[in-house]
Amino acid sequence: MNRETIKRVLNYLGSYRRYLAFSLLLAAVSVALTLYVPIRVGQAIDTILGKGNVDFSALFFHLAVAGGCALCAALLQWLMAVINNKITYEVVRDIRSDAMKHIQKLPLSYLDSHAYGDIVSRVIADVDQFADGLLMGFTNLFTGVITILGTLVFMLLLDPLITLVVVLLTPLSLFVARFIANHTYEMFRAQSVTRGQQTAVIEEMIGNQRVVQAFAYEKKALAVFDEVNDRLAKCSLQATFYSSLVNPTTRFVNSTVYAAVALAGAFAAIGGSITIGGLSCFLSYAGQYAKPFNEISGVVAELQNALACAARMFDFLDSTAQTPDDPDAAVLQTVAGNVELSQVSFSYKPEQSLIENLNLQVEAGRRIAIVGPTGCGKTTLINLLMRFYDTVQGDIRIDGHSVRNVTRASLRKNFGMVLQETWLMQGTIRENIVMGKPDATEEEMIAAAKASHAHSFILRLPKGYDTVLSENGDELSQGQKQLLCITRVMLCLPPMLILDEATSSIDTRTEIKIQDAFSRMMKGRTSFIVAHRLSTIRDADRILVMKDGHIVEQGTHQELLEQNGFYKHLYESQFAPVASGQTR
Repeated sequence: MNRETIKRVLNYLGSYRRYLAFSLLLAAVSVALTLYVPIRVGQAIDTILGKGNVDFSALFFHLAVAGGCALCAALLQWLMAVINNKITYEVVRDIRSDAMKHIQKLPLSYLDSHAYGDIVSRVIADVDQFADGLLMGFTNLFTGVITILGTLVFMLLLDPLITLVVVLLTPLSLFVARFIANHTYEMFRAQSVTRGQQTAVIEEMIGNQRVVQAFAYEKKALAVFDEVNDRLAKCSLQATFYSSLVNPTTRFVNSTVYAAVALAGAFAAIGGSITIGGLSCFLSYAGQYAKPFNEISGVVAELQNALACAARMFDFLDSTAQTPDDPDAAVLQTVAGNVELSQVSFSYKPEQSLIENLNLQVEAGRRIAIVGPTGCGKTTLINLLMRFYDTVQGDIRIDGHSVRNVTRASLRKNFGMVLQETWLMQGTIRENIVMGKPDATEEEMIAAAKASHAHSFILRLPKGYDTVLSENGDELSQGQKQLLCITRVMLCLPPMLILDEATSSIDTRTEIKIQDAFSRMMKGRTSFIVAHRLSTIRDADRILVMKDGHIVEQGTHQELLEQNGFYKHLYESQFAPVASGQTR
């Protein structure tokens, strides 16, 4: 999995190979200049032959060259850091862009079965952690590797025998770093997974704080959070503890290397095979050679964390998207509104059947009401009509076109949908209303608001239609939010309508007005009305009575009452007179 993740990361980096090549070039030049400085410093030391015997002109020349090289190296390192930042955050942008595109393609079944907080954690927190590790990798890994190779070359030129001491002891540092890094990846992955679970808990509790407080669930909520929080602390401590072992152990090995070089160099200087300046230069190289190992050891730990976070992000990107539209899928243009369901079967879980062998034929312009007990399949039927879910068996046709053979966008554009659950985006009221018809005129928007009886309360807001709503419009009442959702559909007026408990949050007086507006809006349009209050669907052309995923009865309101069946039982449970001394 680690190798596969690295391969995916390299694919993203491939788009910026020119920047990578330039960054490597800058790293090589800056390292070369940095490594050249000790040579000049050593030569400057050798100009000091003894007391009163110093070649000051040569001394200042060597020091000036060393200072110039150090200054150029610093400027190149700054430029390299700018380029590395650009590469890192461009890659992060690409990953998040792919994640958002993927979310738009995900089937509702995935979103319904995964915690929103965990998805948010993958897209935000995990990608941030990945960016930190990637940036550290660019900053320290490139220069570290080039510094090690360059230092070896310079040391070989100075004294091959002393260099051999360094080379023989180096594998100890590499072995320690690799051993610890291999054991920290799974720990960092567990940390990332637990962090996603914590985000999900926080998002759930904050989003439903009213319910938490209303049911005095605070202690239980804290207990749930504390369990995840403690688990995250434990995972983080384990990952950090083991990863932190890398630096001190490699430092110990590198200090040993430095001491060995100093001892070997001292004997070489006594024997006359190397000058004091040369020994000073060699010791400087030994320190520079050891430093990258310390930095790389820290980078390895960060990269393990980054790769663990990247793996979670790629797992999300690899989740199965919804079946794409066929290349030759038709675009629904002028729709009359004839709807046919033929032997439709569907279940959310394979082992638990919901809808079986459902047949239904609806002529254009008819008002179809769907009633039944909770869980009988009413909303599921709506989901199938909109193709939020695909049927397991059977087919749904609109004007003779199978919904599988038309584009989803054109299918849904021909449906207007008002749900019991409202949704408003962050933005102005105007932007929320014209969401389905961006080119609507001011007059059309106001006419739709008046028809839905939303115009009056909108005018009472501080800036009217330009009032900015927060996420999900929390400053509005539930009824006001529902009126805006109704306005949104009234502005589009598509040929088919779906009203799923569309007036459930509206007061009775306004509901009467809305029902009148709905009646005008539904005239000539195929309409599907899901209702629990049976008083709202008496005028439907046909009422479908569902039970356990089947249509058990259908007919007009009066016909169903005369059948003396399940519908009459539902109706009387709501409207039959209460017997004396009984409660209802």
